[in-house]
This record gives sequence, C-alpha cells and structure tokens, in this order.
Amino acid sequence: MDIRELNEIVNKESLFLEVLQRELNKVIIGQQEMVDKILLALLSNGHILLEGLPGLAKTLTIKSISDAIACQFSRIQFTPDLLPADILGTMVYNQKESDFKVKRGPIFSNFVLADEINRAPAKVQSALLESMQEKQVTIGENTFKLDEPFLVLATQNPIEQEGTYPLPEAQLDRFMMKIIVNYPTKREELEILKRQSGTYKSKIDAVISKETIQKAQEIVRNIYMDEKIEQYIVDIVFATRFPEDHQLEKIKHFISCGASPRATINLALASKAQAFMKRRGYVIPEDVRSVCYDILRHRIALTYEAEAENISQDQIITEILNAVEVP
Repeated sequence: MDIRELNEIVNKESLFLEVLQRELNKVIIGQQEMVDKILLALLSNGHILLEGLPGLAKTLTIKSISDAIACQFSRIQFTPDLLPADILGTMVYNQKESDFKVKRGPIFSNFVLADEINRAPAKVQSALLESMQEKQVTIGENTFKLDEPFLVLATQNPIEQEGTYPLPEAQLDRFMMKIIVNYPTKREELEILKRQSGTYKSKIDAVISKETIQKAQEIVRNIYMDEKIEQYIVDIVFATRFPEDHQLEKIKHFISCGASPRATINLALASKAQAFMKRRGYVIPEDVRSVCYDILRHRIALTYEAEAENISQDQIITEILNAVEVP
C-alpha cells in the first residue's frame, strides 16, 4: 500500500474523531490536551495514568468517553481496604450444585476506571498487572481472555501523601502514558461556572461503536514509519539509559535508570496514533516529539541528587530531545 492510498484511508476512517469530539464537548469544557491524549491511547490500545489535583474533570472525561463509545464501563474506587478479589473476582461456592463457580469482578469491561489508584496497597495494584499486559485474568484454575478493546484508565492525586501508596515500577511501566492534568483557563472556568450553576444539562450519547475503534487501531498499526524515524525513537530511549553517548554527561547523575523497551514500542505506536489524529498515513519527527513526555516521564527513575536539585523528568526529556539528532 503506497502513502497516497494510506492517506486516503486514514482521512476516511478518522472522521469519527470529529463526531466523538463534538459529543464530548457537550459535557467537557476545555482540557482538550487531556481528551486528545486519552483518544491517542485508545487508538494505540494502551493504558493511561492521569495525574492531577481534585476537580479537574479526570473521572468525568473518562466516563464521558466510555459513554460516547458503545462499550462496557466499570469504575473501581481504590481504597486501603480493597482486596485483589474485589477487582478480579473470586471462586464462590454454589450450594445447589455443590461446586465452586467463578464470580467475575469489575475488571471484565472494555473501559476500567481505576479511581485514585494510589490509595490501595501494592498487592491490590498488582492485581491489574496480568490484565494490563496479557489482556487476560486468572481466577483459580481458570484463565479468561478480556474483551477488546480493553483499557485501564487510572487517576491519582500528586499532592496527597497520607494514606497513599506509590505505584510499583512494574505497574508504572505497563501504563503507556502518564498525563499531567492542569487547571483550565479563566475563560474555560467561567464557562464551567455558568453551566454548573445554571440549568444546563446534557447527556452523552453512544455515537461510536467498539468495532469502529478496533478498525481504527488496526489502521494505526499500518501507518508508515520510515527507518530513520525508527532509529530516532531508539536513540531517544537509549539516551535515557546512556546519556554520555549523546554528550549529556550533565544529566547522567540525575538518572538512576532509563526507559524500558516498552517505551520504545509505545513511542512508535503513539507516534502512529498521533499521525492518524492529524489525518496522515505516515509519521514525522514532530509526532514522536509530541508524545515523548507522556511516554517517558514515568519510566525515568531519578536519583536523590535530582530530587534535591528539583530536577524533573520533563526537564531531562527536554535535554534529551535537544541533544538527539532529528532525522
């Protein structure tokens, strides 16, 4: 398939994004970047971690997107007393049949909202590992494949310390993107005030089928990526592991460990999804750069020295993007 034909297919099959955006605008005011990144992860079939202060419409956005797509949705409120069985399900004894039967948990949905995921201890957070990576759940001796598309969308509050548990590195690495959610603008907040303090009411309708999403995911994987772009992605990831190879000795002592191979895979997929959202059948370097921060920020572990000097992952990523040669 040549680039011209691919461009025509992408232009035709990406029209549903406009319909979806119009439907979301009924309820969501502003936060366009967050909405775009969630849609990008959906097209890439990747999981998302949303980090932001309370009241920034994180949960509302996720729920609205699931309402606009004819898919199953479940919400799990993470608390310190939550158990893995509360998420996955368990074996229940049936007295009539004198046998154990599987009682499925809320993980068996297309969209799973893990609200305030850092409020549960590591053993509960780890219950999501198999489902996020293998798209399956094991209960007792039974293994169940999860229905596609399957996405875990988790939220967490960055400032609360009491009663919270940091996510294990293995758990963080399974999230395709970590999105930082910021405050709305003055104009957006004024519109929020008018809507929420008045009589305005709106309901999200299901305007997209899950088959449309699955078809778009397939097209995204077929988007053309040149070998030079592939090498650019690998160079960026390797610069997080070996900064000195790119004349970045000044940030070497700020990184305790770099990004994993999952970062390379996710950078490629997210770049293709970004090209799809821009109605292109091919990836350009700007696509890669635009998704770099969300893909890499939770995969770069900082040293104590970096924390002492208030050096963030985003600053390190900026240094890397400035140093790695763009094809």
